[in-house]
Amino acid sequence: MKNIKNIALLTLGLALANHTFAQTKPVQGTWINLPYQDVRNKYMNPSYIDYTTPEFWEAKIKEQAELGMKYVVIMAVANEEKAFYPSTYMQLAYDKSKKSPLDAIMDTAAKYGVNVFLSCGWAVNQDDNISDPKIRAMQLRIMEETAKLYKDHSAFYGWYLPVEDSMEPILSDHAVDAVNFLTNHARGLTPSKKIMISPYGVCYADLDSPKFGEQIKKLKVDIIAYQDEVGCVREPQPLPRAKVNFKKIGKIHQDTNIDFWMNVESFTWEKADNSRESALIPAAFPRYLAQMTSATEAGAKEIISFSTYGIFEKDDSPFPIGQPKYSNQVVHDYNAWRQGDKKWKLLEASFRNDIKGLPISKIFVQGNSVLKLSDGVLAEENDKDNRWYSLGSDKNSITVNLTKKQLIKSVGIRFLNYMPSNIALPEFVHLSIQMPNRTVKRVATIALDQFPNNRFDAWIDLALFDDLNIETDSIIIEADSYDNKTMMCDEILVFN
Repeated sequence: MKNIKNIALLTLGLALANHTFAQTKPVQGTWINLPYQDVRNKYMNPSYIDYTTPEFWEAKIKEQAELGMKYVVIMAVANEEKAFYPSTYMQLAYDKSKKSPLDAIMDTAAKYGVNVFLSCGWAVNQDDNISDPKIRAMQLRIMEETAKLYKDHSAFYGWYLPVEDSMEPILSDHAVDAVNFLTNHARGLTPSKKIMISPYGVCYADLDSPKFGEQIKKLKVDIIAYQDEVGCVREPQPLPRAKVNFKKIGKIHQDTNIDFWMNVESFTWEKADNSRESALIPAAFPRYLAQMTSATEAGAKEIISFSTYGIFEKDDSPFPIGQPKYSNQVVHDYNAWRQGDKKWKLLEASFRNDIKGLPISKIFVQGNSVLKLSDGVLAEENDKDNRWYSLGSDKNSITVNLTKKQLIKSVGIRFLNYMPSNIALPEFVHLSIQMPNRTVKRVATIALDQFPNNRFDAWIDLALFDDLNIETDSIIIEADSYDNKTMMCDEILVFN
């Protein structure tokens, strides 16, 4: 009897884990930009904020800790030969009568249990050429000076080496040598500290070549946090290929002693993509959730991000940065997901193909039978995926017939958003039921968020009708197009 009870409790626990608690790993680390480098930093280091003061960094590190960050990665501790720490040989980039920005970050991180990765850059600026002996020597000098200052600081977790070489088609010998040169020096200065790199170029890397894995094994680092390049839009609609590549990388790392982390990009672009003259702005949360889920499914040990700092911003910060309004919206969505919001948990489950509704006997769209909307086969973030069904750009009516009359609590409909192809989420979605006298009664209407940072990104969102508690064997869904844009749907899910 005791064993049966234990099995029942275990089964209940698994059910709760699958349907209530997060399966996708949250983001637990962020990069931080200390210097303003170009227009990309427009909202991260805005001109109306003095981001060199200790008060600013004390507030921002506290906010990141509240967001769940346990790692902070410093992109650079110097720029244009001006230091953000008390350097003995560089000019200071802050008021020397005050605590340095780096000291403020380290002390506040220690207070909140946040681990900091220090950088040894920039020797000059973000275009440092580490094959230049002069640049290498300057980076080593920065490393030696910061190691001396912070090696015993409780927040000092490791080094981030700003050696962001391309991995296409495989990591070059030059890049391996550059990384290992800095790694050897870091090991000598701080033997117990972790060493991390975050390379790019996974999109078109030759991951199937044995040489790719061989080059990885030559690296003497502890962690590789691969840039997922979804924000950088290395190709139109990059998520489908990224998902496949993440899994390949996860398998490659099983045969190494290097931890596999993912650096999921939180941003999209205000103007042109991949331009230093275009500001980084928040991507829609559904896109970010798909990235986190894909990284988790691939086996990433940790998920960190460039960046939650300056992209996810609480609306009552004493030092408000980030794109006005929308940086607040994405942090609200992210926190709702962390707290178990049903819509986001169901959308997350759909990204894992771990979702199943009640049996549906037939679906009719404007009188035409459309079986693909109830076949359990989900589409990806690609408008060319033939699993999407176009609802056109006019009002339409979708009739969903269940196998029997029963209690219905929730109805979810997945839609695609991709403005470059004139595809948008519906503005409104309505739910009705057929009454016994054959009349139709509308029971609920919801509005889908038309997130405006949509110049480049494809994402999937879920229209969720919840807490319905209606008994019926037939429902009717109507979708109103937004600004005459095409609506595309791949699945209708009904739950009791």
